[in-house]
Amino acid sequence: MHTTSTTFLFLLLAVPLLLTTPVAAQPAGAVDPVDCRKEETAILQDMEIAQTRGRMLQRRQLSEQLAALQMRCGTLPPVQSREASIARLQREVAALRTELDRAETELRKLRQGL
Repeated sequence: MHTTSTTFLFLLLAVPLLLTTPVAAQPAGAVDPVDCRKEETAILQDMEIAQTRGRMLQRRQLSEQLAALQMRCGTLPPVQSREASIARLQREVAALRTELDRAETELRKLRQGL
């Protein structure tokens, strides 16, 4: 029981000290534009690599990750027109169909080999 009361006393004394200690990190909600740009560049490169390797699902996930980063950093691109959104989605659907065709072809080859 002595250990519990000692621990409690320590925590009781440590909390005010922690609350008054200045924090060197950025305040909550603040973002570093340089870090945002670095992360954005890295994600864009990963998206390009995924697309060239035909990994459209991975590219889609990276796209969602990029949108979340841009929202957090406040760097979202301007809202696209309806036509531009439709065109973008049509390109995405075509790329996904191509990836699906490739995967189905690979599956057929594997089944024929068995």
